[in-house]
Amino acid sequence: MKIDLTETTSSKINQALVSARRAVGAPAIGMVLTLVIVTDEENAYDALKAASDSSREHPSRIIAVIKRVSRSPRARRDARLDAEVRVGSDSGSGETVVLRLHGELANHAQSVVLPLLLPDAPVVLWWPQDAPADPAKDALGALAQRRITDTYSAEHPIDELAVRAATYQPGDTDLAWTRITPWRSMLAAALDQQPAEVISATVEGESDNPSCELLAMWLADRLQVPVERTTSAGPGLTAVRMTTKSGDIVLDRADGSLATLCMVGQPDRAVALKRRETAELLAEELRRLDPDNIYETTVKFGVERLEKVSEPAAAKKAPASEAPAATKKAAPAKKAASK
Repeated sequence: MKIDLTETTSSKINQALVSARRAVGAPAIGMVLTLVIVTDEENAYDALKAASDSSREHPSRIIAVIKRVSRSPRARRDARLDAEVRVGSDSGSGETVVLRLHGELANHAQSVVLPLLLPDAPVVLWWPQDAPADPAKDALGALAQRRITDTYSAEHPIDELAVRAATYQPGDTDLAWTRITPWRSMLAAALDQQPAEVISATVEGESDNPSCELLAMWLADRLQVPVERTTSAGPGLTAVRMTTKSGDIVLDRADGSLATLCMVGQPDRAVALKRRETAELLAEELRRLDPDNIYETTVKFGVERLEKVSEPAAAKKAPASEAPAATKKAAPAKKAASK
């Protein structure tokens, strides 16, 4: 069921939500959180679809905030709130409110959103693109316990990682980090099966891909070994090689779907490592509302501490003994721990 409201208020939107629930025969819905999406008209459809799909695992009230700022001085003065209320099959397992803020009202979105939050329920805020430099200090971000950004959507993703490290506050997270969860789990499991001291590592993937950088930073931070970052044609992250005294552990995914795990003394194994949709990434982040300490230490490790190799990944690499160390010397590395 859909209800369109023009030149409305937050109280009228709440009334429309109650009326819509009664009309569809669901006077009470067990929703576990409020998900606020800050986006624009161009990306609103995809963001709402991903949020709706994730709500089947996490029933929630989805509030999409679309700021309609005009260049006309007169239009900027004409503040107006239009809304669309969706309940039932049109909104996954929860309910959706699409807010379009016109004029000066766009600068005070928090005053519109605050009355629409579910009482006594966590608030998660997601910027699919154009996230503020400091999400925790943003007027809307201050309302949330969890703040989700995506450095991959930034114009300069690697520079954006430095911004995320400088402004990190407990509750911040990044979908570029969420994308590498299966990789981290697989690599940690491989070291469990073949415990050995890791001497060095190599991460191969597309240039300017923040997920590749984050995985390399995670390995360097957790293993305390030099990590080499090489580029490939993609898609995304394509391979990780960990060099140990007993041989290499290689996780190679050339097609973005199926990967091959190679370890000394064991047959090669095919493992499913497909690139996940945004709805799956969002659902994973909504499973936890506590601070992600591993992400914090990883993003603060620093991209500049990785060893960069400009030549193609297929080119012959220098021996590990000749490569400059990317990190400080440390005690023998221990095996990586999963998230």
